[in-house]
Amino acid sequence: MRTIKEVFGTEKPIIALLHLRALPGDPMYPHGGKMDDVLKEARKDLAALQEGGVDGILISNEFSLPYLDHVDAVTPSAMAYLIGQLRSEIKTPFGVHVISDSDATIELAAAVEAQFVRSVFTGAYVSEIGIRNRNAAEMARRKKALELDDLLMFYMINAESDGDLSGRDIGTIAKAVQFKCHPDAMCVSGIQAGHGVDSALIEMIKTAVPEVPVYANTGCKAENIAEKLVYCDGAFVGTSFKYDGKFENSVDPVRVKEFMEIVRSVRTV
Repeated sequence: MRTIKEVFGTEKPIIALLHLRALPGDPMYPHGGKMDDVLKEARKDLAALQEGGVDGILISNEFSLPYLDHVDAVTPSAMAYLIGQLRSEIKTPFGVHVISDSDATIELAAAVEAQFVRSVFTGAYVSEIGIRNRNAAEMARRKKALELDDLLMFYMINAESDGDLSGRDIGTIAKAVQFKCHPDAMCVSGIQAGHGVDSALIEMIKTAVPEVPVYANTGCKAENIAEKLVYCDGAFVGTSFKYDGKFENSVDPVRVKEFMEIVRSVRTV
């Protein structure tokens, strides 16, 4: 089993989000749309992220809103097609995330030989879409059956805008997840993409399971990343890398470079 540092080549890695545009079957996919258009946008964002010097890239179906609890086959199929088309151009460690479907995330990772995944693998949550119930036990057995022993597992310990139904505090949840599931890292989120993480939540998790790396999952920006990396072991960054810092825009290579320059200065201290 490879460690996080062995995969990303650094302490406190910055993992960029490559947000795929809406895919066939998604409500936002344009009438008469073509996968070539999705591929073109993905290729442009990939180049901008790699040019900016990020440590890793997580490819996700971010524009498949509203997210399905169990995606149709077309979603991971489309993602696998796009990743296959881009595979020779991907020079950094990469992972996948089929949003809201941890089982599909594992299956896709096996198909495209991803090095890591991120998802909500545990717990039961309620949102405006309904109730989501994750079965970590079945997922772990599927991962084993697919012989994904080297696949790094980033567990989202809270599900952004969704409410945890267990009623437990996040420190207690973190202890239980660590004991039963042995995640490679835990990710702490704000209320949605682009929104900051409550530092108190991070402190609760690090106190509860000090041996587990904790990542800021949302809300990291050029103006706060130096502070975040003082108490976080890394970060996932998406919205902040986009033109004007807006979720719906493409990746701005200048913003990526400026962000990573700050990160490198922090990591050398």
